[in-house]
Amino acid sequence: MKNEKRQMKIGIDARFYGPKQTGPGRYVQKLVEGLEKNDKRNQYLIFLRKENWNEYVPQNPNFKKALADYPWYGIKEQVLMPFKIHQSKVDLMHFPHFNIPIFCTRPFVITIHDLILKRFPTRRASTLGPVKYWLKNMAYNMVISLAAKRAKKIIAISEFTKKDILKYFKVNPEKMEMIYEGVSDFSVKDSEGIDKEIILDKYGIKKPYILYVGNSYPHKNLNRLILAFDKLRKEKKDLNLVLAGRKEYFYNRLEKEYGNFKNVIFTDFVLDEDLPILYQNAELYVFPSLCEGFGLPPLEAMPHGLPVVSSNSSCLPEVLGKAAIYFDPYNIDDMTNKLRQVLNKKELKEELIQEGKKQIGKYSWDKMGRETVRVYNLFE
Repeated sequence: MKNEKRQMKIGIDARFYGPKQTGPGRYVQKLVEGLEKNDKRNQYLIFLRKENWNEYVPQNPNFKKALADYPWYGIKEQVLMPFKIHQSKVDLMHFPHFNIPIFCTRPFVITIHDLILKRFPTRRASTLGPVKYWLKNMAYNMVISLAAKRAKKIIAISEFTKKDILKYFKVNPEKMEMIYEGVSDFSVKDSEGIDKEIILDKYGIKKPYILYVGNSYPHKNLNRLILAFDKLRKEKKDLNLVLAGRKEYFYNRLEKEYGNFKNVIFTDFVLDEDLPILYQNAELYVFPSLCEGFGLPPLEAMPHGLPVVSSNSSCLPEVLGKAAIYFDPYNIDDMTNKLRQVLNKKELKEELIQEGKKQIGKYSWDKMGRETVRVYNLFE
């Protein structure tokens, strides 16, 4: 008689859980949702902080919550989190980010989203002084190197990121798994019955506008986007640029430096339920990033019938395919020209919208959940 597969107890470090944590937060949220849907056999322990404890309500009886109220990148994470994991007696941990507790004794899988801190080691991307920044950067390199070395499996979210990991760290290629992220299933129905003007007024948005949604870390290249838009605005005086993202240190710095530029709108954090209105009423979506591990925001714009104009850097041509017009992110004139091209050519706009609808069919959070369960089951 064939032996039944062993049930495992799997821990998920979900301290980033929730949309307010931008990319990693959405990834963790959709990962947990996908695991709940696709794994009815293994037991799961979802580690959360107090601030997101109530955001997660288990939908699968095999999923339980555990409080791990330790800030990211801190001493408590390194000292208390390993003890918490040890107490839980999990068979396998999944850290959906590189910052593992280095004293963790349980076997673990990690997801590495990107190596931006390796590619852009600049103090401008930090709020720290020179000494603290140097120490933090040294700690980052040590932690991510140890994580890559000790992980039983490394999940990369694009082929570009996978190649980057193999380039920077001496790991066995057989240790690597490439699993794409998904795209949320938005539709026009999400905004039916909603007064769009009320939502736009709520965030101070005036039509017509170009839209960017995301954070404002220096590698997002929003300074060059503002300069490119300013050139375009001299031709299209009623056009606006909407930068939709939670105001924090980097957005505040950007607004201080470029807030005197006309028709640039800083919205602050936009609720998930309001985002469809912002997408559906924009002229196009622009993504000027210098480096990405996957590039989820432009994909999330595509289901809303929004043409995408994107940087040609890193993974973006791989992930967006034919569903975007690309520019050199370091070339402000090129950025301006590509934005102008899409705004002025209706046929090109419609072609990008149709290609976008095809492209998003390649990505699914449900598929990501299934493929991640497959990785876990390698350890039975």
